[in-house]
Amino acid sequence: MLKQYLQFKLSQKLSPQQIQLMKLIQLPTQAFEQRLKQELEENPALETGKEERIDDYEDNFDNSQEDYNDNESITADDINVDDYLSDDEIPDYRTSANNYSADDDEKSVPYASGTTFTQHLINQLNTFRLNDEERDIAEFLVGSVDESGYIRRELIDIVDDLAFTQSVYTDETKVENVLKKVQQLDPAGVAARSLQECLSIQLHRKEKHPDIELAIKIIDQAFEKFTKKHYKKLMQKFDVNEEQLKDAIHEIERLNPKPGGSYAGNNRIVEHVVPDFAIKIVDGELELTLNGRNAPELHVSREYNNMLKGYKESKDKSKQQKDAVLFIKQKLDAAKWFIEAIKQRQQTLFVTMSSIMHYQKEYFLTGDERKLKPMILKDIADEIDMDVSTVSRVANSKYVDTPYGTKLIKEFFSESMTNDQGEEVSTREIKKILETVIEEENKKKPLTDEALSKILKEKGYPIARRTVAKYREQLDIPVARLRKTI
Repeated sequence: MLKQYLQFKLSQKLSPQQIQLMKLIQLPTQAFEQRLKQELEENPALETGKEERIDDYEDNFDNSQEDYNDNESITADDINVDDYLSDDEIPDYRTSANNYSADDDEKSVPYASGTTFTQHLINQLNTFRLNDEERDIAEFLVGSVDESGYIRRELIDIVDDLAFTQSVYTDETKVENVLKKVQQLDPAGVAARSLQECLSIQLHRKEKHPDIELAIKIIDQAFEKFTKKHYKKLMQKFDVNEEQLKDAIHEIERLNPKPGGSYAGNNRIVEHVVPDFAIKIVDGELELTLNGRNAPELHVSREYNNMLKGYKESKDKSKQQKDAVLFIKQKLDAAKWFIEAIKQRQQTLFVTMSSIMHYQKEYFLTGDERKLKPMILKDIADEIDMDVSTVSRVANSKYVDTPYGTKLIKEFFSESMTNDQGEEVSTREIKKILETVIEEENKKKPLTDEALSKILKEKGYPIARRTVAKYREQLDIPVARLRKTI
């Protein structure tokens, strides 16, 4: 039996322009510059520079693509060119304002130069005497090294892959023998299969003296005791005193646990944070500026302007002329929208950051993280009458230069909790206090989470042990046992 249902559904869809605007807002300064460059390359009606005028026009053009013959004459009334031209010399879409910094000298995005990490390793293989089979295996092993410098796969799996993908039929013993040669490459520790092996390789490369020899024994024979910081057991096992053990551990701490990460030529972009905003203290007041590189001077191409004038003054308007004007209109619309979108992006960024700055005024005036107020995205969204998702796009991808260093904006947001005085305090404030307590603890007897919980309660923050553990993990601080030193 067939049944008919009538269903009403209320939905809101963003237009392509709104989606593009959201993407523009999300872009940090360097990525925005790349997007601007792309738009200038793709739209000849859009130009950059201060010396040109910007031509105002309204979109009253008829978008209908009616059929007409090649010989059909088109009158001037078919396209209202005046709507696209203006004699007003004041640029309506100029994007300059007085709240942008002059920080626009360096506009290039730095890249790492040189060969890839993999190629760097393969080049070194040329210094070894290898037969064809060994070289095939060695190159395959090098290709299996990850960004950190490790080979994470089992040798038996590599043997299978060599057979299926390279038609190299071998066994684990041969692969392991070649692996030992690959592990002689620089940087020391590369191609290790575990942290223990990585540290061991580096130690065996060093000039031997008592501290290094003890360090080798610790890593090769008692790695688990070392990772768990069972120092008394290590002293008993190797019959050494506390000072000798301390010197050996110091040698281990100087090693590189990620040998691949130290190589600069792995074709990754070098991370250079460009602040999107700057906050300064001037005469005791906060002053906010938007990086000038976010405020380009844009205008509509004068050449396109002249094309429209030529069409308007032409007596006989052919199909080809109208096709050209349709194309020009499309590009002008895109240029107008992009200029307006950039202007809206600038306003959104500035208004959002200004609200955050005033909300956290005490922090920005002092730099004391304990003065950061509880603040969630909705607090700012309500204050500036924008969507939470818009505030999130600004906060998650933008940096601000402050008198206390360059900060990721989302770091200023935190949940709240109530102290023993009934006041709302920021969880960021509590984390800062927790961090300070751990920094000042006796490292020979580090504080347990239970002890930390008691200290925080004494300071007026009634926090459970499990909450302390959560905050400690968020701060990337290990448990007490792993913080212990000798």
